[in-house]
Amino acid sequence: MSKLTKKKIYSQDGVDVEEESLFSSFAGSVCKASYNNSSFVKVHDLSGGNFRGPRPFLFKNLPKGYFIEASTDGIGTKGILIDAAKTHHLAAYDIIAMTASDITRFGGVPLIFVNVFDTSTIGNVGDKTNAIYKSAIRGLGEIAKKEKIVILKGETAQMGDAIGSEIADSKTKLNWSGMMIGAYHKDKMITGKSLAPGQVIIALKENGFRCNGISSVRKALREKFGIKWWENTKAKESIRLAATPSVLYDKFINTLHGWFKKDFKSEIKIYAIVHLSGGAFREKLAKDILFPRKLSAEIYDLWEPPIIMKQCKEWRKINDEEFYEVWNGGQGMLLIVEAKDAEYCIKRAKQFEIEAKVVGKITKESEPRVSIESKLTPGKIIVYK
Repeated sequence: MSKLTKKKIYSQDGVDVEEESLFSSFAGSVCKASYNNSSFVKVHDLSGGNFRGPRPFLFKNLPKGYFIEASTDGIGTKGILIDAAKTHHLAAYDIIAMTASDITRFGGVPLIFVNVFDTSTIGNVGDKTNAIYKSAIRGLGEIAKKEKIVILKGETAQMGDAIGSEIADSKTKLNWSGMMIGAYHKDKMITGKSLAPGQVIIALKENGFRCNGISSVRKALREKFGIKWWENTKAKESIRLAATPSVLYDKFINTLHGWFKKDFKSEIKIYAIVHLSGGAFREKLAKDILFPRKLSAEIYDLWEPPIIMKQCKEWRKINDEEFYEVWNGGQGMLLIVEAKDAEYCIKRAKQFEIEAKVVGKITKESEPRVSIESKLTPGKIIVYK
């Protein structure tokens, strides 16, 4: 049997090697275009023009004594919402948000991204499926340039039946995961160690769900629009809103934290950063940050939750307390700063097109607790202990 015949059979079985190579070559060109994005990274392209070749890198211009860290994550089942909304071109916001924020929240700077892009099939050159998947990679390149991140390399995999979805017959299923490599320095770590009563909590506004609690979002859509919610024409706008891409806060926070200044001096002191991902207020603020230090918080003016988030709460019949555990409630990150620095922080955020405001304060109580004035039910106070 000839090699040509073998390829044809493999293609019939779900993996077109030639099309995958063409797609990978395209993805490789997007990576290569990002190699000068960061003033802290020097990529040595030893590939000889081959997208599969080696691309070692060195760090430069970082403060003496820096450390290297890596964070892994993925978009989870938000890929199903993205596929239903056909917003693949915006999916990179979510994968960058999930991987970069886990470095930023401890005072580090995200620098290099390596990813695994799982598809059901990449289609054929020029067809709709191929174009949709390419739009996702192209979007990654655009965001990486804006965020000063290098896309070192990645892996595209045609997973066929191995990539699952409620939308079983979709030709554009998506699962995206990756690793962000970043830098820390002992003098720039943000650990919450110096938290104290009187400091204020600033919330950075989020317009959607980010990548957490999506199983409950999809269940809510099923409750409202039926088992095949993605086929219901009345659900189109709700699906689009549910798939809203994550807001990226990293460049703003790292600018505020002094990473892009020659002397690396922070513009203001940030005492803690809370990424409201899985577990949201109860896990990420209360249990991880405050309670180990026997501190409390009073949160009295959160951002209003996005309309789709409120709707999903009603459709899924989630109470206020669980709502602020499952979802972010309209704020993707919290910064804890001195009261005197709050106004500057808020004005600085605006320069990055990020809305920010003071939503609460750190307190000291006889028993550690976090109280939240709900934006869902007037007069409702949620208490996590």
